[in-house]
Amino acid sequence: MVVRVVVNGVGTIGKRVAHAVKLQDDMKLVGISDIAPTPVLRTVLEPDGPLYKTDLYCSIPEMIENLTNAGMYVKGTLPELLESGKVDVVVDATPAGIGAKNKPMYEKYDVKVIFEGGEKADVADVTFNSFVNYEDAIGKKFVRVPSCNTTSLLRTLWALGQVCKIDEVFVSLTRRAVDPWEIKKGPVNALVPDMHVPSHHGPDVKTVMKDLDIKTFAIKSPTTLAHVHVVHVKTKNPPSVEDIKNTFNKTPRILLFKAEDGYNSTAEIIEHFRDILRPRYDMYEVAVWDETISVMKNDIFWAHAVHSEAIVIPENIDAIRAISGVERDKWKSIKKTDKSLGVK
Repeated sequence: MVVRVVVNGVGTIGKRVAHAVKLQDDMKLVGISDIAPTPVLRTVLEPDGPLYKTDLYCSIPEMIENLTNAGMYVKGTLPELLESGKVDVVVDATPAGIGAKNKPMYEKYDVKVIFEGGEKADVADVTFNSFVNYEDAIGKKFVRVPSCNTTSLLRTLWALGQVCKIDEVFVSLTRRAVDPWEIKKGPVNALVPDMHVPSHHGPDVKTVMKDLDIKTFAIKSPTTLAHVHVVHVKTKNPPSVEDIKNTFNKTPRILLFKAEDGYNSTAEIIEHFRDILRPRYDMYEVAVWDETISVMKNDIFWAHAVHSEAIVIPENIDAIRAISGVERDKWKSIKKTDKSLGVK
């Protein structure tokens, strides 16, 4: 079975998911959909772009002239494509809140849908993480892949949970202000605390790890490279530092970086992915600083970096396999996805 996929919304996440779908041998990208001739949309469809020769559709029929008047070839509208029966799964990567508004259209045409973390959890049947609950998404109608920060915490806490029982989690998040290409939001010359305590990240983690006692606090900082989390876990049976490092090392999509090797900040870590020629310097992995992994009595600590533009892409590909039922074994899907993306 080859899963036929359309990506609605070609922005930071959508363009990456569409490209990743093209790299899979059990998926076919039947099209992308949008409403505006943005520089991103133009670029990815150019002869040197990763989505060259991909069919373009207009998400909202009434707005098709936005694209055609800009000289773009539009094969049709998204409703027409969905009505044709040529789509198995839609990945809705539209801006936050738009996915929920699109849901009635998807229900009308009886297609399965993956929503992104900008949508509230109740838009879907299950919030998804490849490690934690892959099986729960198999055959579901609507699945949500949570945010970058939530995904990083789910990966690392799941891994730690393989070697100890987690009693309580406290996380302090330093969030990058905005995507590097965004010019409307900053960064500003300020540190901006999230006035909601706990921040939304902890409750979002609990939509997947439902019994986890987790509290999060976030601060927005004037940087665009990556987020940083400082994680504090309480447990009655702490493993050794070496056991934690070994567990992280053997867990896919987690990488350890050493400050003693020169990786002192997000800058050096991001530069690593530039230098290995990773497309767009996308870091699909969680980058944990080796030296920060510490055990003090019943308390475990570490710090990790999160590339918000790329970390959720592997989970989206796994979610497509789960929701379509094309692969029921999570480890087979994870291995296949990671190989296609060059994940270390």
